[in-house]
Amino acid sequence: MTSIERLGINVIKALAMDAPHEARSGHQGTAMALAPLAHVLWTRIMRYDAERPDWPDRDRFVLSAGHASILQYAMLHLTGHGLTLDDLRHFRQWGSPTPGHPEVGCTPGVEVTTGPLGQGIANAVGMAIAERQLRTRFGAEICDHRIFVIAGDGDLSEGISHEAASLAGHLGLGRLAVVYDDNRVTIDGGTDLALSDDAAGRFRAYGWHVVELGEAAEDLDALEAGLRAAAEVGDRPSLVILRSVIAAGAPQASGTPAAHGYALFDEEIAATKELMGLPADESFHIPAEVLDHYRQAGTAGQSERFAWEARTAAFDGDRAGLEACLAASGRAGWEESLPSWAPGQSVATRQASSATLKALLAVVPGLTGGGADLTGNTGTAIAGAGVFSAGEPGGRQIYFGVREHAMGAIANGMTLHGGAIPVVGTFLVFADYMRPAVRLAALSEAKVIFVWSHDSVGVGEDGPTHQPVEHLASLRAIPNLRVIRPADATETVGAWRVAVESPGPTALILTRQGVPVLAETRAEAVAAGGYALREPDDPALTLVATGSEVAVCCDAADALSAEGVVARVVSLPSWELFAEQPRAEQDRILRPDLPSLAVEAGATMGWHRWTDEAVGIDRFGASAPGAVVMEKLGISAANVAARAKELLRGRTDST
Repeated sequence: MTSIERLGINVIKALAMDAPHEARSGHQGTAMALAPLAHVLWTRIMRYDAERPDWPDRDRFVLSAGHASILQYAMLHLTGHGLTLDDLRHFRQWGSPTPGHPEVGCTPGVEVTTGPLGQGIANAVGMAIAERQLRTRFGAEICDHRIFVIAGDGDLSEGISHEAASLAGHLGLGRLAVVYDDNRVTIDGGTDLALSDDAAGRFRAYGWHVVELGEAAEDLDALEAGLRAAAEVGDRPSLVILRSVIAAGAPQASGTPAAHGYALFDEEIAATKELMGLPADESFHIPAEVLDHYRQAGTAGQSERFAWEARTAAFDGDRAGLEACLAASGRAGWEESLPSWAPGQSVATRQASSATLKALLAVVPGLTGGGADLTGNTGTAIAGAGVFSAGEPGGRQIYFGVREHAMGAIANGMTLHGGAIPVVGTFLVFADYMRPAVRLAALSEAKVIFVWSHDSVGVGEDGPTHQPVEHLASLRAIPNLRVIRPADATETVGAWRVAVESPGPTALILTRQGVPVLAETRAEAVAAGGYALREPDDPALTLVATGSEVAVCCDAADALSAEGVVARVVSLPSWELFAEQPRAEQDRILRPDLPSLAVEAGATMGWHRWTDEAVGIDRFGASAPGAVVMEKLGISAANVAARAKELLRGRTDST
């Protein structure tokens, strides 16, 4: 270790103390312990160019132990990624690009939004999948990089890391290297309170290459050797196990559970700095020679970026496909490949979705993914494009196995890496298993297409454990998640068009059972979120529905018409898209001057925003044929017509 390296590492440790102390909030100890590791990664190992943090062929860094965010922010400032010293001073403050946990899109150089432990590991698995697919499809001259992760005891304890690591080992993702910071400290105390796993044995059983560095957290050459050994394994992901001491260098806090959080105050910080040879009374002190050293490291990859740009400019392969992948878009004119169905056919919307996906494969080359052991059931089969595996690294069909939570987080990593539009599927009721990853997709504005089929009690005989009731309401509660429940095959095509054209995540909520293709539905209208299917003269009320219940409302309107009651019918496939419309347009569609009744085979929560009353299911379902369950729980044209007449009588009585 040279003198400038030692000084630089001490500066990183000091920043790890100063920023949380300034904020009176944050996690100091892990960042201090891993300062030497961060130094080695950013100066000896990773290939990047700080002037172009979005260079597509850069190495990726994921801080799965996101509570140690000040470590990443310190390195991004020192290497010249655009963070200023004032940004570090405003750590965890309103409007600062240095939030409590790393957030993609907020801070240049942050690749994924981590925080909930274990997510980053799964994100990195997705990045490794995307890297391998691109490298195979377009060549190593276009894509050839690695993914590095820092994870802690909490990451390895969470179940999602088990799911993701198992799949990564099975797929042989050799460009993935995870450093496990085994500091044996948790918030409650030592990890031995609740953890006695053999991490090395577990990961070897997953099929990973394991490097056990022992107590080498301050040995730069050992760290470099371990990381290079991990990076050079081509056929397996690698786990580098490092035993560190939390808050290393602090005379009182070192090795204590308190150091997991904000535990170093004025006297302890001053004493630690004095031991490190830094000014004890100066915060955010960065000697000029240290900043110069790291800034040189930040631009060391510039020549490699220039060479990549030259190779890309000379690329004579499928340039249109490459550009579409990197832009997460379709080829020119891709919309012309969308299928259509004739009115009167009975088509489950999951089947319509499957047909649409197949039609788009050739014209939207970034589409890739599959299901959590429900690929055929959810219509997420990507036929004819190969099965992604160690032996077929360019395949676009991914079998995730029964791993819903990891599947969601892996998809986030794939799209945030760039080059992929991931499509992932399972039953709607199992969205609960992947909700944390879905929430982070929305927070990250990650372009993932979530396909959730078997969308109601119409699932039938499987019973209430498999019949989603509250799930639509719970998904609609997530900000930035675009939820679309199409009425039929025609609207399903429109939903896919929105998903491909729009940024951020889209949830497609699809039926298991066949539903009629309605003559009045319009694919292009889905983008508005809602529209009137039936607009008769002198209507008495409006029936509003989503999904399979739109047809129910049409039948109810026919029944009401036979009794002399004229009803409008509105399809409202996406509340989120509809909410983006001007208020005048919303009023034109919903007609607030008329009484309105919503119909949806799920919880009625939230419908008061759009309609006066709602027919729904505010209880769990039952095991019986789907049509029987629907009928018994009031999702029928007869019940809707009866409820509509009650609404009209109530309106008449109140006047």
